[in-house]
Amino acid sequence: LIHQQPEVVHTVRRTGRPDKGEHTQEVNVSEIDVSLNMGERSKEALLMALREDLGGIPGVNIVIGQPISHRIDHMLSGTRANIAVKLFGEEMGRLRALAARVQGVMSGVEGVVDLAVEPQVDIPYLSIRYDRAAMARHGIDVEAMSQTVETAFYGHEVGQVWQGQRAFDMVMRYSPERVADFEAVLETPVINADGAQIPLRALAEIRRDFGPNSIKRENAQRRLVVMANVAGRDVVSVVDEIRARVADEVDLPQGYHVEYGGQFESASSATQRLLWLGLAVIVLIFLLLFQALHSGRDALLVMLNLPMALIGGVAGVFITGGIVSVAEIIGFISLFGIATRNGVLLVAHTRHLVREEGVTSLREAVHRGATERLIPILMTALSAGLALVPLALGMGEPGSEIQAPMAWVILTGLLSSTVLNMLLLPALYYRFGSMHEHTT
Repeated sequence: LIHQQPEVVHTVRRTGRPDKGEHTQEVNVSEIDVSLNMGERSKEALLMALREDLGGIPGVNIVIGQPISHRIDHMLSGTRANIAVKLFGEEMGRLRALAARVQGVMSGVEGVVDLAVEPQVDIPYLSIRYDRAAMARHGIDVEAMSQTVETAFYGHEVGQVWQGQRAFDMVMRYSPERVADFEAVLETPVINADGAQIPLRALAEIRRDFGPNSIKRENAQRRLVVMANVAGRDVVSVVDEIRARVADEVDLPQGYHVEYGGQFESASSATQRLLWLGLAVIVLIFLLLFQALHSGRDALLVMLNLPMALIGGVAGVFITGGIVSVAEIIGFISLFGIATRNGVLLVAHTRHLVREEGVTSLREAVHRGATERLIPILMTALSAGLALVPLALGMGEPGSEIQAPMAWVILTGLLSSTVLNMLLLPALYYRFGSMHEHTT
């Protein structure tokens, strides 16, 4: 199904990961890495086609994303998706019912894709409940009993076997046939301190039962996750809508609660942190300008480049979809620094003409300052802008989700700030600059 898409070059499948690795994965999970050669279709159209084709496979949960984003999502929420709605409670059956209701609510939210409940199925197992009174009568303690059960059904390493230069563990345990024989399990011998063999049926209550294949916990509570990715909307607004709908449409029993995790948590905290850092950067820029120019008015005039740059930066946000991401916030911070530098070049040279070269007419000083600094300002703007053009042109390509929006914000903001810096700042400096007292 994947290779039917014309953009697909080749695929590599990886099933499971080692238990002792940094990122473990069971053998019922496969990752398919896909190399693409994009054509006329956009990446969003390709992903939509893949989701439609792969969504018809029964009994499989499919999550589409990038390798790095999957690792980040797994570190943030324990799942491979942007959003993880975590349900906590005591009974797994009730958690499954609640998860199904939450999944139904989330399916009606615009932008939610790859919606799935954490896989869990009932499997047959044996329940062994120790009869401590019987164990005491036969002189068998809990440790000996547990060691016998563990050895019989899970295995116990008793040595190693060498084949050439490789060593293999020798494990003692029941054969699969004996484990499948319920009567043989009942007769499993447990040896007491006197060497007598007592059948397991005399020491414990053993019965067949069904239960979940895995029970996952977080903060010592049982947990079931409804996970989803987001397409066409920002993650924070999707989570806000999901949170509101779940609160209105899903009644949680006493002792059960919902938590929301995933990328939006990190994005929200990072956005807040970057906004505060951005404000700190603006304040620091003003202080440095005041220290260099020894004039609050000149420092404020230079900082007028920030709203001039903001005009183009906002246009860049709309070009990339109208969603302010963490990458675009970083782009704005970088843009403010570049735009401020252009204003410093203009104002500092105008002050130099008045103070050092003796220009007595402020109008002449402003005109000469703008004329003589036109080429340096354009060169600095072009050197920064042209370097970002390849990143900006890669918008929509796989792997460009971070660089392209940031590049567009800086490019468009740099364009507006450079143009307005050369047109407005000289006039504003002529009217409000600090050089009036040095000129006639």
